[in-house]
Amino acid sequence: MADDAAVTTAPASPATSTGPAAGATRQGRPAAGRPGGGRRAADSKLRKRLEIAFFVAPALAMLALFVVWPVITAVQMSAFRWNGRGPLVDFVGLANYVSVLTDDVFVGSLVNNLVIVVLSIAIQLPLGLAIALLLNRRMWGQGALRTIIFVPYVLAEVVAGVVWFQLLQPYYGVLDTILQSVGLEPPAQGWLGDPDLALWTVMAILTWKYLGLAVILFLAGLQGVPEELYEAAQLDGASWWQVQRRITVPLLGPTIRTWGFLSMIGSLQLFDMVWILTKGGPANATSTMAIFLVNEGTRSNNFGIAGAASVVLFLIALVMAVLYQRLILRRDAKGVA
Repeated sequence: MADDAAVTTAPASPATSTGPAAGATRQGRPAAGRPGGGRRAADSKLRKRLEIAFFVAPALAMLALFVVWPVITAVQMSAFRWNGRGPLVDFVGLANYVSVLTDDVFVGSLVNNLVIVVLSIAIQLPLGLAIALLLNRRMWGQGALRTIIFVPYVLAEVVAGVVWFQLLQPYYGVLDTILQSVGLEPPAQGWLGDPDLALWTVMAILTWKYLGLAVILFLAGLQGVPEELYEAAQLDGASWWQVQRRITVPLLGPTIRTWGFLSMIGSLQLFDMVWILTKGGPANATSTMAIFLVNEGTRSNNFGIAGAASVVLFLIALVMAVLYQRLILRRDAKGVA
């Protein structure tokens, strides 16, 4: 009995104790580790921020160097009468802007830019869409045709401009030679020398040059149209035209609107191709806003006028881009095709 009592009353071994103290010890270990976990999380966030800064900083530096700084310099230069030499001391305020906006050459250049914007979309959109629909079908030589159409776009503007300039030379140019061989009389002043034909000739060359971009973008958009929709339309007895009008074109809406934006901005900033072909002539018939400001700056040494023209060009492009975003691209942001 005494032994049983001793066994009964013997204290529990600390090693086998499962009381609150032991539980508190186990619960205290994670609590002791929480400060270290917080530091690790903070270090991880800092590391991610440093990584983001490391990859974004070069792009921001390039943006500041080649976009922000030139815009600031142009705005500053536009408020002075300056010939490119010496400091900016002859402050004229908004006089340069008044001169630009009342200059007949600049107004004509602006009109030419707007005409090119409208014609680029009006010509390249239906033509590019038709070619994309054709090339989207299975056919012999499909890959070669796609390459042929896209090659002009990847050519440098300088190369394409020089080639077309030689082809369109009066009398000995390839085009005039072909026309004369079949009994047709080419323009006496040449395709690029006639004020009535020059802009249309440039427009034809621009269409040849940039049509490939529209075709490639539309082809890429067509790959995202589900085949099930076409099969369902065929089962319903829809014609080819109804399928394109009710299915293909609406689903290509985001791609078409994106291409339209790129075409508009590119037409407003057009310079190199026109400069190589005509330098804005004849009689400013093909001049653009970019050509106007380059001529004022490099030929007339009116860098203040050139700066004002560049600011006006920037503002026009900005306003048109914002309006396009609000009125047209806004549909894509809302998810409406």
